[in-house]
Amino acid sequence: MGFIWSLIIGGIIGWLGGLVIGRDIPGGVIGNIIAGFIGAFLGSLILGDWGPEVGGFYLIPAIIGAILLTLIVGFLMKSMKRAA
Repeated sequence: MGFIWSLIIGGIIGWLGGLVIGRDIPGGVIGNIIAGFIGAFLGSLILGDWGPEVGGFYLIPAIIGAILLTLIVGFLMKSMKRAA
């Protein structure tokens, strides 16, 4: 049950990151879950482990990491469209 809870929280974090920026992560729900997990990892590397913890994720660093990841992915996707 803990793994499913982590997937749900990771998806919500990825969705919030895309919502704040105003861009969607490619891949739909799976993309949001991946963005949430990678964003949480990046956020905890940059900001450390602080703030409220839900489902194994520290929410504030995870959301900030997901926002950064969404910006990076959006920039890369835009660059790839220009090159094609």
